[in-house]
Amino acid sequence: MYTVDLHAHTRFFHGYRRLGDRFDPLGVRLLTGMADRRGLDGVATTNHDYYTPLTPTGPVELIPGIEITTDRGHVLVVGPDPPAETKPGALSPADAVALAHDRGCAAIVAHPFRNSSVRELEGILFDAIEVNGKHPRSRPLVEELADDRGLPLVGGSDAHYPFEVGRAYTVIEADRLTPETVVAAIRDGRVQARVCRTGFDRLLRRGYRKIHRHKEELDTHTGQTPGVGSPPDEN
Repeated sequence: MYTVDLHAHTRFFHGYRRLGDRFDPLGVRLLTGMADRRGLDGVATTNHDYYTPLTPTGPVELIPGIEITTDRGHVLVVGPDPPAETKPGALSPADAVALAHDRGCAAIVAHPFRNSSVRELEGILFDAIEVNGKHPRSRPLVEELADDRGLPLVGGSDAHYPFEVGRAYTVIEADRLTPETVVAAIRDGRVQARVCRTGFDRLLRRGYRKIHRHKEELDTHTGQTPGVGSPPDEN
């Protein structure tokens, strides 16, 4: 068994690609260092619309990935050969899934109830659905969606700051941890989504709820589900 955060970023900011490329090696060191402290075996680097191969500096395994901004929401692509770059909003969710599968990767619906209408689409062969560490209160809705689609749940923190890594993660049943075994485990359903519930994690989530309420990006789950039809533009 391995524990892997399947949704993490190596920078604190979006845009500024040239600046970000210079920052990413430091971002990886900070990210994997914190992942090691939290007892994780691996972390997927899923930066927005680009993937750069980076070298880990410690015992935590790096899983290649990218978070594709489709015209209906975000799709995580993790595996041995994610695309190097995608244009935000240029691909449909079906295009992103086909691209992932052509490159031997798994395609995951990211935060399906935040700034996304990907969940409304039928007939697309996703491999899993994410329980997102920023808003785990949506987990009952995510579980219902996964049951309806017959898909496994995976966990990812959606960390942009190193201290956020591991808020949600995935338990992976495999003999060894490689990008290929991660993809195989997701497709076979040998995965479980976990959410950390320490006092620090609860404090982080309260902060994010206030931020997103201020940005009018979230609604309560007792009313209309948030993000319907809205492309993502998070954090």
